[in-house]
Amino acid sequence: MTNNLLHAKLPLGYEYVIGLEVHAQITTQSKLFSGSATAFGAEPNTQANPIDLGMPGMLPVLNSGAVEAGIKLGLAIDAQIAPKSVFARKNYYYPDLPKGYQISQYDQPIVQHGKLEIDLGGERKIIAITRMHLEEDAGKSVHDLDVGVSHVDLNRAGVPLMEIVSEPDIRSPEEAGAYMKAMRTLVRWLGVCDGDMEKGNLRCDANISVRKAGEPFRTRCEIKNLNSIRHVMAAIEHEAHRQIELYERGGTVAQETRLWDPDLQETRTLRSKEDAHDYRYFPDPDLLPLVIDAARIEAVRATMPKLPRVLAAELSAIGLTHDDVALLTSDKAYADYFAAMLAAGADAKLSCNWLVSELFAVLNKTETPLENSPIPATQLAGLVQLIQAGEISGKIGKQVFAEMLAHGGSAKEIVGKLDLTQISDEGALRQACEAAIAANPDAVAKYKAGNERIFGSFVGFVMKETKGQANPGVVDRILKELLS
Repeated sequence: MTNNLLHAKLPLGYEYVIGLEVHAQITTQSKLFSGSATAFGAEPNTQANPIDLGMPGMLPVLNSGAVEAGIKLGLAIDAQIAPKSVFARKNYYYPDLPKGYQISQYDQPIVQHGKLEIDLGGERKIIAITRMHLEEDAGKSVHDLDVGVSHVDLNRAGVPLMEIVSEPDIRSPEEAGAYMKAMRTLVRWLGVCDGDMEKGNLRCDANISVRKAGEPFRTRCEIKNLNSIRHVMAAIEHEAHRQIELYERGGTVAQETRLWDPDLQETRTLRSKEDAHDYRYFPDPDLLPLVIDAARIEAVRATMPKLPRVLAAELSAIGLTHDDVALLTSDKAYADYFAAMLAAGADAKLSCNWLVSELFAVLNKTETPLENSPIPATQLAGLVQLIQAGEISGKIGKQVFAEMLAHGGSAKEIVGKLDLTQISDEGALRQACEAAIAANPDAVAKYKAGNERIFGSFVGFVMKETKGQANPGVVDRILKELLS
């Protein structure tokens, strides 16, 4: 870890002050207040009904699945779940907002006062989370720049969102990136959001200001709709330097909403930044307050998986490295596969090595998700157990692994079919070692003269003679005994 990377210094003694608003689409089959479908990629304007469009007389009905997703996230970030929360109308006009208002939550959100731990290459930091509230998504404007025409797709209008608002605790672009990675992992882990930023179902607005250390907060600017972690980090860095340049010229920073241009690698003005009173919030008259009792919270808690931070502590305790732990807890599919290997009786460190170094390497090369792995966890565990038991060597294990990838089957079946069982018989191996020494008198002389690196040539001779099936530990011991 390099501290100058993780806490990147700005020029002239300035520091970053960053807060992030993460918008996560909840993975429900229907919208927040209607029965319209939420499937991604449907033909434009085929998944919006009169409720989504705000037609007269249409009344919203709250999706209980979205509420349970909100409770689940609140529990995962150690937050307070409000026993009573209220939906409000956030009034503004935009072409992709058909009702002329967005149903959101304002002063009484469902979740408040949480926290998220981020990993900075082994160093840990807690980022406070102010609130998480439920709201409906807007539609999507599609701009055809060639002909200067914009179209509106309302499929997304009404899709349930969680807006997760952090405190301004983030002090570098790298911390912002780590926060986004941790949040994306968490919502995927819980199954409440797909977390695909490229599809727009996880988006981020970044609030950025700069100050000299110890000074009060200065004016902030908001950068809207950042759709990749790389863009989040680059936009923050550029915007901070833009603000510093203004201050150093004697100017001021205007509170405004800006957009990130990834082609020019710069932010640009979108509109002046609104305050809460500009939206004229008021409780939605069509929706009763949301009441959540302790029994409902406990029922949701009972469905929660083991959280990444809890699993990370357990994996560290059994001797896995920081990098191994970080990888295995970055995706629930990884953690579940590894857990299945351990449940089958495979050694933890050896299982991790084969999973990360061998299986992941193949899957990454072929762009295959782990869920579609040609080798089930129990079969990879079986291979690891043969190596543990000394029935095959690691080298033979790779040959068996390749056969499993190509044709399937268990490691034990393949070892038997190809006669790959490791040779541990001391009599047979002693003969092979004696032959290696007899065939290489020059190497023997060099070894006895102090050139210990040449020892590997004797091992290689034995392995060649035994087609790689000799037990390397036994070979090593016998050779050293004979050469001494």
